[in-house]
Order: sequence, then structure tokens, then C-alpha cells
Amino acid sequence: MNIKQLLAALTLGAVLGSPTWGQATSASNPHGSGSLASSAAFSAWSFSLTADGYVVPHSEFFVSPIFTADRGWLHLEGRYNDEDRQTGSVWLGYNFSAGHKLVFEVSPMLGAVFGNTTGVAPGYEVSLSYKRIVFSSSGEYVFDTKKQNGSFFYSWPQLTYSLLDWLHVGLAAQRTKAYHTSLDTQRGLLVGLSHKKLEFTSYIFNPGWSDPTVVVELRWSF
Repeated sequence: MNIKQLLAALTLGAVLGSPTWGQATSASNPHGSGSLASSAAFSAWSFSLTADGYVVPHSEFFVSPIFTADRGWLHLEGRYNDEDRQTGSVWLGYNFSAGHKLVFEVSPMLGAVFGNTTGVAPGYEVSLSYKRIVFSSSGEYVFDTKKQNGSFFYSWPQLTYSLLDWLHVGLAAQRTKAYHTSLDTQRGLLVGLSHKKLEFTSYIFNPGWSDPTVVVELRWSF
């Protein structure tokens, strides 16, 4: 499958996610308690816009924006400077959730990557939450169609604990191609604040192992 064919498939998925198709499809609400979504929930879209700012030692500061749109089972996503610098990607995924106290959510996805890195990428976003503890992870394997040895696996797992309703702390790790340090896998700490529909999280990777990398993240849900 080439990139044009994959983009056509993503477009078809968006059409299938329109109100007419979505109301006829039974799916789980990815942001709820795990019960089947109502017709009203299916007709409503939810969006988020995230900006990650990277302060990398001996490298220029750069920002990676990510936009998501969800409606029932349908997950759409666009990224830039994520898989690689000056590289964009578009994604189509399927939302699924289960559980009440222990909540499991997963979105398997397929993406098209274009720019400095070009290829096809199967990926996932998954989370497991219980009370104030949340484990989440996102990952993808990029099959590079331009460079024979350019394919790679990207992942960002993290574990958080909410000290207060508006404050959480935790551990995070990252394996990426967007920047390079002396460590193949970055690992570190995070502190996050939230207020209504805004979240601010700061990460510090590699403290004590090498020159630290700092990531500041601002997320708006609407």
C-alpha cells in the first residue's frame, strides 16, 4: 500500500465516522466508564490540541503540536515534529474502553508519515487507570519507505499518581527519532497541573545520567 492509498483509507474512515454511520455502530465511549455510548454521545465530537516544547542539550528548541478528534469509536489524529523533525503524520484509530473502577482504554491506529521521514506506521494509545493511579503508553512502528534502514519503533510510557484533583506526579520514558542524546531511551520524572480544560505538564528526562532534556506540554481539551 502506498501513501496515496493509505490517505484514501483514512478519508474513508472519516466518512464512516460521520453521524449517519456512527449512530448505527455500537462502540464504547473511550472517555467514559466503559458502558456503551448513547446516541447523544455518538453525535458529539471531542477535540484536543497539545503542544510539546523540547529543550534538548546542544540542539535547537522545537515544538511538536498534536491535534485529536474523537467521536464514539472513531479516533483521528494529526502530528508534526513527532516522528522526526519537519515530519507530519495523520492517523485513523478505533476507540475501545472497558471497566468501571479499573478502566482500560485502547486505540489501535494506522498512520501515514510524510516529510523528512516518509512511511506507514501502525500504532496504539493505551491506558489503565485505578482511582488516582494511571498507566498510559503510546507507540508506533514506522516503516520507512525512503530509507531501507530508516524504520524505527517509537514509544512514550508513563505512570502517574494524582496527589490532588489538580496535581499529578509520575515517571515517564521516551524512545524517539525527533532528537538524539547519548541514551537510546530517555527516562525521567513529570509534574502536571490541570484547571478545567487545560493541562500543563513538565518532564525532565535523563537526570543524573546525562545532560537533562526538558519537555513542557500544554494541552487544551474542547
